[in-house]
Amino acid sequence: MGNYALHRVFLFIPTLLLATILVFGLFWIVPGDAAMMLLTGDEDAAGKVTNEDIDRLREKMGLNRPIHVQYSAWVWDLMKGDLGDSLWYKTPVLDDLKDRFPITIQLATMALLMAFVAAVPLGIISAVKQDTTIDYFSRIFALIGIAMPSFWLGILMVYALAYWFEWLPPLEYANIWEDPWLNMQQLFFPALALAFHDMAFTARVTRSSMLEVLREDYMRTARSKGLREFTVIGRHALKNALMPVVTISGYQFGRLLGGVIIIESIFVIPGIGLFLVDAIIHRDFIVLQGVVLLAAATVLVLNLVIDLFYGVLDPRIRYS
Repeated sequence: MGNYALHRVFLFIPTLLLATILVFGLFWIVPGDAAMMLLTGDEDAAGKVTNEDIDRLREKMGLNRPIHVQYSAWVWDLMKGDLGDSLWYKTPVLDDLKDRFPITIQLATMALLMAFVAAVPLGIISAVKQDTTIDYFSRIFALIGIAMPSFWLGILMVYALAYWFEWLPPLEYANIWEDPWLNMQQLFFPALALAFHDMAFTARVTRSSMLEVLREDYMRTARSKGLREFTVIGRHALKNALMPVVTISGYQFGRLLGGVIIIESIFVIPGIGLFLVDAIIHRDFIVLQGVVLLAAATVLVLNLVIDLFYGVLDPRIRYS
């Protein structure tokens, strides 16, 4: 297990370095001129400023330096915990992320827990009761959930709550440690909209994995020993059936971080989603780099934890 964990950690470092290269490349891929945007407020208002003004600002921002020099300076600042200052708001990006990122993490975590708690039992029951009414219901639910976009479901939720129930989640965000009830009122429905797709996908994966495990020889051996069916399913089948579910958790969490961008805009949640949208509108590349890098690093760390946990679940996983 030690060699396996060490190998995964060593793979994590170059992967994170590659992520920084890709994130920094966004600066040059995204269209628009940050200097022009800062000087005029509109990247198309080229006639309002002179080329000398733009060149002077680009030099002040360090945008006239070679790409490799800019990247090296950016990585060095990252190692010191400095994500730079927002070009538009003139505030440290790290301070803004400290306020906004926990909100997004809470929303994504709630969605992941909702999906896991509802989908795993449904997938297990669907596999145990194969080709019954509940199995058909589960499969239809999975198809609908996978095909339904989260943002569309979120819009339907807002419309239904406002039109039929004349109620909307509070717009003023409340910290979970200060007012848990108000916090849950605001985040429950956005988390549910995010969780619906993952709920369907997880239920389908759980069903397929459980069906495969139920056909294994050791399951027949467990039953032949006279163990109760509940014990056979819960102790012997569930642990092995959950391995694929644990494996896809990293992918699902990364997808949730991407989905919150639209969901936070629909439900007016002050997380990194709204922050990222504002950065794109204002061509604030410093904020854009900080948000994307933080999301990428979070997914990489989560995948590393899942890989290590996967090795704990299955002792057969080893690197020679």
